[in-house]
Amino acid sequence: MFRNTLLLFSILWMMPLFIFAQGGEIKGRVYNPANNQPVPFANVIVLGTDQGTVTDEEGRYLIQNIEPGLYNVRASFVGFRSKTIFEVQVTRARALQLDFELTEDASDLDEVVVSSEFTRSDDTPISARRLNTNEIERYPGGNRDISRVIQALPGVASTASFRNDIIIRGGAPNENKFFVDEIEFPVINHFATQGSSGGPVGILNVNLIKNVDVISGGFPADRMNALSSFFEFELKEGRRDKMFTQLTVGASELTLSNEGPLTEKTTYNVSIRRSYLQGLFRLLGLPFLPTFNDFLVKTKTKFDDKTELTLIGLGAIDNFRLNFDVPSDETDEERENRLYLLDNLPIQSQWNYATGAKLRRYRDNGYWTFILSRNMLNNRAFKYANNDESRPENLLTDYLSQESENKFRVENSIFGKGSTLKYGLNYEFSRYFIRNFDRASLSQQQQVININATSFFNSYGAFIQGSKNYLYDRLLISGGVRMDGSDFGATAQNPLNQISPRASISYQLKPNFFWTANAGIYYQKPPYTILGFRNNEGELVNQQNDVRFIRATHAITGLEWQVPDKNRRFTAEAFYKFYQNYPTSIRNGIALANLGADFGVIGNEPVNSDAEGRAYGLELLAQQRLFNGFYGIAALTLVRSEFTNPNTEGFLPSAWDNRYIVSLTGGKRLKNDWEIGARWRFLGGTPFTPFDLEASALRSNWDVRGVGLLNFNQINAFRLNSFHQLDLRIDKKYFFDKWNLNWYVDIQNAYNFRAEQPDILVPERDATGALVINPENPDQYVLRSVANPAGTILPTIGIIVEF
Repeated sequence: MFRNTLLLFSILWMMPLFIFAQGGEIKGRVYNPANNQPVPFANVIVLGTDQGTVTDEEGRYLIQNIEPGLYNVRASFVGFRSKTIFEVQVTRARALQLDFELTEDASDLDEVVVSSEFTRSDDTPISARRLNTNEIERYPGGNRDISRVIQALPGVASTASFRNDIIIRGGAPNENKFFVDEIEFPVINHFATQGSSGGPVGILNVNLIKNVDVISGGFPADRMNALSSFFEFELKEGRRDKMFTQLTVGASELTLSNEGPLTEKTTYNVSIRRSYLQGLFRLLGLPFLPTFNDFLVKTKTKFDDKTELTLIGLGAIDNFRLNFDVPSDETDEERENRLYLLDNLPIQSQWNYATGAKLRRYRDNGYWTFILSRNMLNNRAFKYANNDESRPENLLTDYLSQESENKFRVENSIFGKGSTLKYGLNYEFSRYFIRNFDRASLSQQQQVININATSFFNSYGAFIQGSKNYLYDRLLISGGVRMDGSDFGATAQNPLNQISPRASISYQLKPNFFWTANAGIYYQKPPYTILGFRNNEGELVNQQNDVRFIRATHAITGLEWQVPDKNRRFTAEAFYKFYQNYPTSIRNGIALANLGADFGVIGNEPVNSDAEGRAYGLELLAQQRLFNGFYGIAALTLVRSEFTNPNTEGFLPSAWDNRYIVSLTGGKRLKNDWEIGARWRFLGGTPFTPFDLEASALRSNWDVRGVGLLNFNQINAFRLNSFHQLDLRIDKKYFFDKWNLNWYVDIQNAYNFRAEQPDILVPERDATGALVINPENPDQYVLRSVANPAGTILPTIGIIVEF
């Protein structure tokens, strides 16, 4: 009796120690994504430890008492391709919810170990890269912005200015398309440039992103309307057990996200963000003060094992005003740049949203997918001469436009042993409204634009895509064809004019060493600013000009070597893109690819579809996933991007012709949950077009525009100096029983490199501030060129609290 009492007392006395000594948990489900059926008795192990388990008959598993930290976790079962998920964060505050999709192996051999991060999709076996949550969050200089993180990948160029333009393989920023859980979301940046895709800050909250796949070639036939890349964002599924909250306080924003179960069958994710960027910009003495807000909501309902419904809503509200405060320590150069921006930047407000519903219905050998979505962009900008709004005659520009799209897509996916077949249809009804008063046209002809009109467009398409594995999975052949049409032009109306075939091949030369190749033709609609442009008589000028789908023909080949045991891979890819039907400005006689991109609007003018272009080069990548506490990416791209122009001969460098791009990113996890990281970028200087000094100095031009006019007889005849930048980051994590804390320091442009930008023209002013008239030519002002460098050291301190 005494012995039993002593044993019971010892257990009760030790129980608190066991409770507090408990580590974290990993739990989830292992299933076949082709039919949503569980994979029972699959092995799930935490690599680098002796911890693991086996799934039950429902495919569910639980691994307990794991020391907090970053781990790689693998699921495997005979007859399926094993899958490893890298860098999953285990804490004591919550169980990690980690689901595995195991696809059936085509061969009858033993299991084939394939890293999920390096998985080569049957539909896209080439030019595909993946980033996961931890990579995005800790990326040096990224400040938790997915658009900046993507710039570490090969073939992706960045700009020295305060923008998130995504320039891939020499293509323009508007040649990319974005899908969130397979639902198209046209705008992913705040203050987006209409007709393009860039902006200063990303909209998507990294807290909710599970993975992002970047596909820069070999596009599958179920994706449409892009020439340079597709981005596939996969959002996290809300927790099925209990509510979880994350609060992030940074130098420029406050973010709150929350997830959990709504019912037994429905989970949710929600994020809201409020910026105080205007405070930071005021401290830096910048002449513009932006403010942005955004939200993201996702719910997923699993009615049964065969039917699930996903609902997503994403929106942003952006406001932009001018800062007339004069910094006390301002230099003469900074003063002239500030005045120049104040004279030329419009006051802008913008809002956008996108909503979508995805219904998936499984069967034994595949599933049907139905997607219905709507998105809208409202863009307003106005500018008064001398920023004097008290006099209506001072109004230079008053621009308002709205783009709204309603889309429906249906797809059927069929999976066989070592083969896939997909086919589907899509339809889109869009509305474009424009109200535009403009006395500051880019044309050198004095004219006032005054338009108020609405246009409607119908677009439609169909596709079929298939793939097949041969020679015990060593050889993969995939291909497809799609057709697209739209009523914005006579040629575009017939989908037979936009037949888009593509084919890929992948051959395993030896274990984990692959040769891949792809060829395809792709089409993209011009932006609505082109399709809906009207003259003062209300005519759809570009429709009369028979504006066409832009066409690009791709050819790619490459080698890939994977080292699974060390989480490492090396790739080399050569690519060639040939553009046709590219829009050219009738006013300026140049391809729009040679205009670059900036805040505002691209393509709101008459165009012809008569330019050609080409982009070609070589990409080299060495990537190390987390291994012994180290991770890194080294990428080198050699690229040429060139376009023709109606008023010039031959191919000329485009605005995206960087020539060479180097990106080196690395980091190390240290003891006691410290982590350090760094990124260094080096880009060749981009071309630019000089000013027409005579035309710019004319008082009749300067009084209306307040900006220099470019000399389009010397299109991109000059080139800027190379640009380079170092970004640093330090993270420290704390893991408690009920909550987690992470603080970080992120330093962009650590050595304060000042990147060369094209000089600006500014007028001479007398003591009263009046513009000086040229004494030798009374029709002209006296102008002078002023340096316009970009870049400043930008430190950020952030705190992330999870509970």
